[in-house]
Amino acid sequence: MNSASSRSRTLKTVGALGMAAATAVLMTGCGQSSDSATSAATSEAAKVVPQKQTTSPSASAQLTEDQQERKKVLDATKVTFDDAATTATGEVAGGKLVDLDLEGVDDDDNDQSPSPTGSGSPTGSASPTGSASPTGSASPSGTGTSSPSASPGADGPVWVAEVAEKDGTIHTVRINAVDGKVIEARVDADQDADDKKQTADLLAQATQTPQQAAKVATEKKKGTVTSVGLDDNEGNGVIWQVDVVGSDWKKTTFDVDAKNDTIVREETDKD
Repeated sequence: MNSASSRSRTLKTVGALGMAAATAVLMTGCGQSSDSATSAATSEAAKVVPQKQTTSPSASAQLTEDQQERKKVLDATKVTFDDAATTATGEVAGGKLVDLDLEGVDDDDNDQSPSPTGSGSPTGSASPTGSASPTGSASPSGTGTSSPSASPGADGPVWVAEVAEKDGTIHTVRINAVDGKVIEARVDADQDADDKKQTADLLAQATQTPQQAAKVATEKKKGTVTSVGLDDNEGNGVIWQVDVVGSDWKKTTFDVDAKNDTIVREETDKD
């Protein structure tokens, strides 16, 4: 009787311990399942909701219309101001540069000329000023294979130069700004004696070259020279007016004294 009771108590104790162990296993399994489910849900949520990206608007979207046009022209330009100047003056015996503009960059009045004569070839011998363009393509390619088209400028940007003889007679020289070839060289037909004298007088006063003025301007502002022109400084001598386009595609105009290379005025175009 006592032996039976003892066995009964033993069985109840073993059963209770077994139930406790089973309960512990179930609880542990539920905890692991819950953690796994939470981890899986987090992973899936990460796939559905991507990490927030902070992107800045494109550079071109921030540019003004004028800046976009400058960028477009300069991206296509391979011939530097220096090389274009050398080529232009080489077309006129004893000629001196009076004006040189990269067509399409803030032009007030582009010089539209008749069909090109196809005369002349690039010298390709001038060294650049050392002022890199925003695109990094300052040096001329010199590898153009196509001949000038019947429409000046149709094949890309064009340098337009005015070169004067000793007596002030102006020649217009148009140069392909991609391959450096001369598109056209002609004498301006609408000059009178007074015009020639005025040009000769200005050149006689200018003891500094346009290349020197361009160097002064680019030392003040790094960028690409897109225009250089000789002008009267409102009765106070003569100046070289130099346009420089920086890496921000803004244009700064410098008035450089043509006798001593000092900057007498500078202005940055806000457009």
